[in-house]
Amino acid sequence: MIGFGPNKGIVPIISSEIFKLIEKETTKKKWFEVNFSMLEIYNEKVQDLLIDTRKRPISGLKIRESKTLGVYVEGLSKHPVNSYESIENKMEEGNHNRTIASTLMNSCSSRAHTIITIEFKQVEIIQGKKVQRHSHINLVDLAGSEKFSKTGATGDRLKEGCNINKSLTVLGKVISNLADKAMGKKKNSVTPYRESSLTRIL
Repeated sequence: MIGFGPNKGIVPIISSEIFKLIEKETTKKKWFEVNFSMLEIYNEKVQDLLIDTRKRPISGLKIRESKTLGVYVEGLSKHPVNSYESIENKMEEGNHNRTIASTLMNSCSSRAHTIITIEFKQVEIIQGKKVQRHSHINLVDLAGSEKFSKTGATGDRLKEGCNINKSLTVLGKVISNLADKAMGKKKNSVTPYRESSLTRIL
């Protein structure tokens, strides 16, 4: 998702395109604001990757819901960015704080799902009135599912793997349920968003 060196991932590509658009479209009566957030879901707990790891709440950040904001993560920091380079710096900071560990399958295995949110606001003066338009882009880097016989996971690694597999299973159920509803099947079934922190946020 992020890529390495010249092999840019989807996040750098999107970020670069956003600021090209901003440069092209900005006028005295129209301007843009961009904020960047980055979190991980580790053992079903949500943590902000852009704050000091020593300041993380042990129980994680709370997932809330409101009529105006929808589902959001309470207390997640937002960082104003004004260039692709500033987003790149924030990504490097967040990557440094990600939870990784060694397994038999991978020497630096990601032990959590990562969600990057780019909040995009357009402000325009139309007939003397300020009009704002908001959009959010959520980019998700999923931790891979694990077969414990191959990873050799025990203790904390086993617990992490169980939670990774659980959330991926729920994500599959959500996608399947939404696909069924789109095709006119199971119209009254409940989509299990709340069974996992990952699906609830998304």
